[in-house]
Amino acid sequence: MATATQRRGRDTNPLTKEQKTDREDSRAIRARQRAIGRELRRLYDIVAKEPVPDDFLELLRKIDESGEVKAAK
Repeated sequence: MATATQRRGRDTNPLTKEQKTDREDSRAIRARQRAIGRELRRLYDIVAKEPVPDDFLELLRKIDESGEVKAAK
């Protein structure tokens, strides 16, 4: 329901429709960014908790050994 001021054609809200739209767009963008951040953190946490595959550990061991041999020369 319109107020008396609004019925007289005066808008009491100092923001223009464009400013309101920009503000709403900014809020929507921030909400999407927060949702993306939450999902990325959730996925990262899942991956970080997975065990390291044995093949990968073996490869790292070989790399370490080859570095020790080169350092000894």
